[in-house]
Amino acid sequence: MTEEMENTPFSFKGYRFEDLDVWKLGMKIVGHAYRITKKFPKEEQFALSDQLKRTSTSIVLNVAEGSGQPTKKGFCVYVSRSKASVLECVSCCRIAIQEKFIEPHDTRQLEELLKEEYFKLIALHKFLNR
Repeated sequence: MTEEMENTPFSFKGYRFEDLDVWKLGMKIVGHAYRITKKFPKEEQFALSDQLKRTSTSIVLNVAEGSGQPTKKGFCVYVSRSKASVLECVSCCRIAIQEKFIEPHDTRQLEELLKEEYFKLIALHKFLNR
């Protein structure tokens, strides 16, 4: 959890999802995605820029929502959705590079985080299916 979040008057400390590595990593991904989209042209504000923000946010939202499911099977459904959102983020980055909204080096760190998140989500899915 970031220091800013810890110092807000309305705190959600103690929820299970906040302890999950996939959620913490997902929060870093969201930050990177938002920073990258600031480089996009204005005409992309409600197109690819918005899509990258939404899909990165979807990673952490699905982990959080899934952690509240009453069964492991239910949680697995949300983990699978998070994995799909990771792949969508990668595709958004590739489109942004192809369309020359950003340079390949702009997404390098984000794509490394996305790769790490993808494999962590696979591991979590396997763990939940044991």
